[in-house]
Amino acid sequence: MKKMVLLMIVIVVVFFFFFHKDPLPPIKVGVLHSLSGTMAMNERPVMEATLLAIEDINAQGGLLGRHIEAVVVDGESNNAVFARKAKHLIVDQKVSALFGCWTSSSRKTVKPIVENYHSLLFYPLQYEGLEQSDYIVYLGAVPNQQIFPAVDWSLKHLGSRVYLVGSDYIFPRVANWLIRQQIQIKHGRVVGERYIPVGHRNMSDVIADIQTLHPDVILNTINGDANIAFFHALKEAGIQAKDTPVMSFSVGEIELTALGADAVGDYASWSYFQSIDNPVNTDFVGRYHARFGADKAVSDPMEAAWIAVHLWAEAVKSAQTDDVNAVRRVIKHQSMVAPEGIVSIDHGTRHAWKTGRIAQVDANQHFRVVWSSKQLIRPIPYPLFISKNKAKSFMDALYQTWGGRWEAPYPLVQGGSHE
Repeated sequence: MKKMVLLMIVIVVVFFFFFHKDPLPPIKVGVLHSLSGTMAMNERPVMEATLLAIEDINAQGGLLGRHIEAVVVDGESNNAVFARKAKHLIVDQKVSALFGCWTSSSRKTVKPIVENYHSLLFYPLQYEGLEQSDYIVYLGAVPNQQIFPAVDWSLKHLGSRVYLVGSDYIFPRVANWLIRQQIQIKHGRVVGERYIPVGHRNMSDVIADIQTLHPDVILNTINGDANIAFFHALKEAGIQAKDTPVMSFSVGEIELTALGADAVGDYASWSYFQSIDNPVNTDFVGRYHARFGADKAVSDPMEAAWIAVHLWAEAVKSAQTDDVNAVRRVIKHQSMVAPEGIVSIDHGTRHAWKTGRIAQVDANQHFRVVWSSKQLIRPIPYPLFISKNKAKSFMDALYQTWGGRWEAPYPLVQGGSHE
């Protein structure tokens, strides 16, 4: 009997050493968003949507027999921190891809790092365009998909006398530079233009300017929680949407939750709104609510972040590897039916084909879509009415004026995003 027991033990040990295989290591991906500072209100939900997509894929068995491990780091609403932590994720954590950034200044700070280390960044935000990179996949809209249709619509439906207000960094400055040229072509008029330091909340000068100039419409490229102060200041000054509506390019459902009644009657332009009625969106919103809370709003950048993970995963499956160069080659051919509709990566630019939409905030403080493009809009990062050399000169001048930064170097404020 003892011999039989010993024999069984020997067989088990031999089997373990010769036939047992260690599980395959996880595929690491970096999630780089601001979880603190002035941009946290916007970026934390995008981080959550990214994690939801990763959990979706892991629940289905992962990728290539491997679990996806998300390494989440805080960009702290600070461009220097974004750069440092992007390098940490690529060099130390050896992630297969990066999902993150919000402001264009953070993306432009991270861009040379992912290019230098031949990594891959999936960027979920609408932005000013005038950029392409072999190492960035752009899931947000460029101006010809978001801003230009909204400006055209505003000139036709809201009025031709336009006031421009934005945060003082690369996206609003470039966006408004392009808007000025578009409005000139369309025979409108820009009556005023003001910029607010990132994270600052004193709106007195801007409000006084608007009261003096009486524009027909305000085109708003303020970003972050400064939008709360801006809309509150408008209403405190008696500037009503029925008289002077605001068309926003960085106010989505997350910001709307914080704005409350202050934004009723105003407008926003995105590719995605939570109210879109189709089965894919119903499922997406339902699963996000089940995971993070039924009272949470879902926004365009969140949907784009969720799409980014799924497109990357399909590219990994197609390439049968998470190798960056292989995924870079395959990702240019990826498409999917997303909550917003069909989304396809443009082969030549690595930007997404997207639907354009405009919505108005109704009395229940929800976005109600009032216009949609009839078909997908091809991304054109460099508008046809501007030369690449002229665009480069304009951005280079901003960068030099700001002392080698992508945002104006105002003194740091509490929760601000300056270096």
